[in-house]
Amino acid sequence: MGQCGITSSKTVLVFLNLIFWGAAGILCYVGAYVFITYDDYDHFFEDVYTLIPAVVIIAVGALLFIIGLIGCCATIRESRCGLATFVIILLLVFVTEVVVVVLGYVYRAKVENEVDRSIQKVYKTYNGTNPDAASRAIDYVQRQLHCCGIHNYSDWENTDWFKETKNQSVPLSCCRERASSCNGSLAHPADLYAEGCEALVVKKLQEIMMHVIWAALAFAAIQLLGMLCACIVLCRRSRDPAYELLITGGAYA
Repeated sequence: MGQCGITSSKTVLVFLNLIFWGAAGILCYVGAYVFITYDDYDHFFEDVYTLIPAVVIIAVGALLFIIGLIGCCATIRESRCGLATFVIILLLVFVTEVVVVVLGYVYRAKVENEVDRSIQKVYKTYNGTNPDAASRAIDYVQRQLHCCGIHNYSDWENTDWFKETKNQSVPLSCCRERASSCNGSLAHPADLYAEGCEALVVKKLQEIMMHVIWAALAFAAIQLLGMLCACIVLCRRSRDPAYELLITGGAYA
């Protein structure tokens, strides 16, 4: 009966190690996605420490490849030392993922204040004639998120660019996709996106952080199961003499 329990635990453990390799790829993908998306919105969020959870989750993903290898070798070779090492490393990674979740929630809460502080400055320095990186970022966000201005298109009236151009129009990136004849004129507000960008940028950044949080939580649960199975194999191996004799090739009477 004990032997069957050990065999079942070992089978689950080997299966979990294969999942760890898949999880490693997914975690690295999530971390890379955060970096790429952050690059599109970095002018609206200056706190680079927000990337810490993404950096950690990529490191965890890389470590999971090694963990999966150690776990498979230790399980197949019946190595007590290897399984113990496997459990210890899993425990450390589990603690790291808990830290990622906590940091994710902390920085997710800071997003709104950070964006509110940065977006005012970015819009104020907009230059549609000779666009710099910040100006291109504004046009990109307005096209991608289908928004215009900070709270709505009327915010453009308070910018230096609007006052200098004196043509009573907003950037073409404010034009709705279906408005083919739109030239950004405030005389035709129906052609412009009505929603402001600040709320949508905040929502987008918070969604990105939630991807990190959910990924960390999901794989932390898998790691708990891995640690449980490894501990079962270790404990039953040390307590069941029949199992020990089976491994060493002896006979049990």
